Amino acid sequence: MTPITWLLLLGGVALNAAAQLLLKAATRTSGILVSDSGELSWSAVAQLARTYPLWIGLSVYGVSVVLWLGALSRVPVSVAYPMLSAGYVVNAIAAAFLFGEALSVPKVLGILLIIAGVVVLARAAP
Repeated sequence: MTPITWLLLLGGVALNAAAQLLLKAATRTSGILVSDSGELSWSAVAQLARTYPLWIGLSVYGVSVVLWLGALSRVPVSVAYPMLSAGYVVNAIAAAFLFGEALSVPKVLGILLIIAGVVVLARAAP
């Protein structure tokens, strides 16, 4: 793959991961949106709509889609799509630092398997 292809792939994945973290940050201020009984909390939705992380996250997500389309125009979807799993690695580690989410042994083992899979796919890419 060419450097621009890598830039599009990894840029799309990185921005997608950043967008997810921003969206999570937005929900931390709004509280639970849907109760266990399935009831939507309109007050939480209103609070969420007033948070900057929501709007920044949606904007970053939009840019990630543009990069991703550029990547998909260059590589087969069977190569590109699994690369999104690198975002799981980034988000799991970032969530541990930013939100105090636990990195248990099974999570770490899963992350290592994902990294191995991405490496294998990257080496097999045309």
